[in-house]
Amino acid sequence: MGPLIKEIRSNVVLWLLAFVPVVFVVRQLEPEAHTLLFVLSVLAIVPLATLLSAATESVASKTGDAVGGLLNATLGNLTELVIALAALQAGQYTLVKASIAGAIVANTLFMLGASFLLGGIKYHVQEYNRVSARLQTSLLFLATIAMVTPSMVAQVDSVATSAFTQQLSVGLSVLLIGAYAMGLVFSLKTHRELFSGTAHAEEGEAWPMGLALGTLAAVTVLVALVSEVFVESVQEAAVAFGMTPAFVGFIVVALVGGSAEMAAAFAGARRNRLDLSVGIALGAASQIALFVAPMMVLLSYVIGPAPMDLLFWPGAVVMVLIATITAFLMTNNGRSAWFVGVLLLMVYLIFAMTIYLLPPQI
Repeated sequence: MGPLIKEIRSNVVLWLLAFVPVVFVVRQLEPEAHTLLFVLSVLAIVPLATLLSAATESVASKTGDAVGGLLNATLGNLTELVIALAALQAGQYTLVKASIAGAIVANTLFMLGASFLLGGIKYHVQEYNRVSARLQTSLLFLATIAMVTPSMVAQVDSVATSAFTQQLSVGLSVLLIGAYAMGLVFSLKTHRELFSGTAHAEEGEAWPMGLALGTLAAVTVLVALVSEVFVESVQEAAVAFGMTPAFVGFIVVALVGGSAEMAAAFAGARRNRLDLSVGIALGAASQIALFVAPMMVLLSYVIGPAPMDLLFWPGAVVMVLIATITAFLMTNNGRSAWFVGVLLLMVYLIFAMTIYLLPPQI
């Protein structure tokens, strides 16, 4: 427990863990205080996600940046997955779809841009494996095609019924999960030599494996419980703050749910480990697009009140497409400077401002 206590003492963000029990106490005493519960649940999820990131880095400490980035992205996405599952079970499909699209855009623009900016402030020019970036953006483009297709058919074909859209969504979900699995085989097995990053000396002391795995398990349970409170309170709180469910899902949930990956990506950029940062940002985005989103569709038949489809509102599809193209253009040469990060962040801020001022009709 020593390394865990040391980490909590040295990281100011982890002091917010004190809000975790407060969330459950307030829920019992004031179950109708939705705005307060929303704020408290956000304050609780952020340190839990940060702790998840710290434990994940210890588990990934014996791997290279390519595998480490995948592991960070996978376990970091647990927060977003749990929130999405809670919303799915509650039948809040608007929130589910908005959080999925928002997470893809946040990872490809905000997380990647902030990593380039933070690393570029410390280092004049940084380099990373552009082959890995190309693979992830290619997978993202594939997922965008799958998102465009149901929306396009629904707009131009009058015979496109709800049953047709649901059947198409199930078929597309199976294809996307298959493509994601084959992408993992390609990058981690058959052509793994193309995706190796630069070797780096480890900084700091890794946690014992037992402590890291135990922390991952405990934090995952706590995130699930807090996420349930978050989903229950988000709709009422959104009204109180003058926000639509689309803005909450696209911006708030995406940033809160992705805080674990962001902490690891930003730290990697500041240590000149941009392979790790790019791997986390783009890896998390492609994982959400090709695995989390299709799984939500399939799981809706099991735990949802009704089947969910891949029919996103046109504005979300356009934003995901622009984010994917922007990430591809900005990562094409394998080199970065701080102004590249500024450009990515500006695109994200344009999207955020647009959704806040003119929310899409879902």
